[in-house]
Amino acid sequence: MEESVTLLSGGLSTELEAAGLLIEGDPLWSARLLHTNPQAIKNVHTSYLKSGSEVLSTATYQASIKGFMQHLGANVDEAAKLFHVAVNLAKEAAEEFNMQSKEKRNIIVAGSIGPYGAFLHDASEYTGSYTRDMSIESASSTSFGDKFEEAVKVATATHQLVAIGVNCCSPDLISSILSSANKSCSLDTDWIVYPNSGEEWNHSVGWQGSKPVKLLSDYALEWVQLGARWLGGCCRTSPADIASLRDVLRADGPEKH
Repeated sequence: MEESVTLLSGGLSTELEAAGLLIEGDPLWSARLLHTNPQAIKNVHTSYLKSGSEVLSTATYQASIKGFMQHLGANVDEAAKLFHVAVNLAKEAAEEFNMQSKEKRNIIVAGSIGPYGAFLHDASEYTGSYTRDMSIESASSTSFGDKFEEAVKVATATHQLVAIGVNCCSPDLISSILSSANKSCSLDTDWIVYPNSGEEWNHSVGWQGSKPVKLLSDYALEWVQLGARWLGGCCRTSPADIASLRDVLRADGPEKH
């Protein structure tokens, strides 16, 4: 297979919680640690780099100026500086990895920007309820309720995009989503595939169910055949998932960017 595939990182909060840090239920989520324990975030970045990641996402998904002011007591300047902290932590992890590793990797730092629902801290980013009263999520519809392929057409109206992503949904849905969109859209941009573990989130009780037996890497080659060129994981995925993706994809032949 000649396609070029870039490996993203996986769930940040998953690893922070595994290290014993309290994340769930915090209105700032992992972004609070930018203030209280930045080294813990840097450690997770390093874990993903060791597993094969070529793109690090900053710990800013649930971050906002207003959120930092409200929940940390920061002023505007202090809140703004925390975004710089997030970027610098990822850059430092990348630089240190390349200094210590025989492999000199071209590592990209991507700014993580959550939807408006993430700022509200009511799980409405999972349901789209901050925009409409009824939400539908399936293999053909977004949480907002629109047909996925129609959303793709809107996104492809600009030529500034590197890729269009499918994120934080069950990996079981990905292939049908991409297949449907590929039939109705002519894409000049790449697909990003960034599913969660397949477990379900309930705002009242947290994550429910157990991880599916099938691994992300079990789907990887099919996703690449459907046009995915950027692969990683969202909530509840780990460095082990990224390492498994790396082993499958690199063994099959695609070269990294």
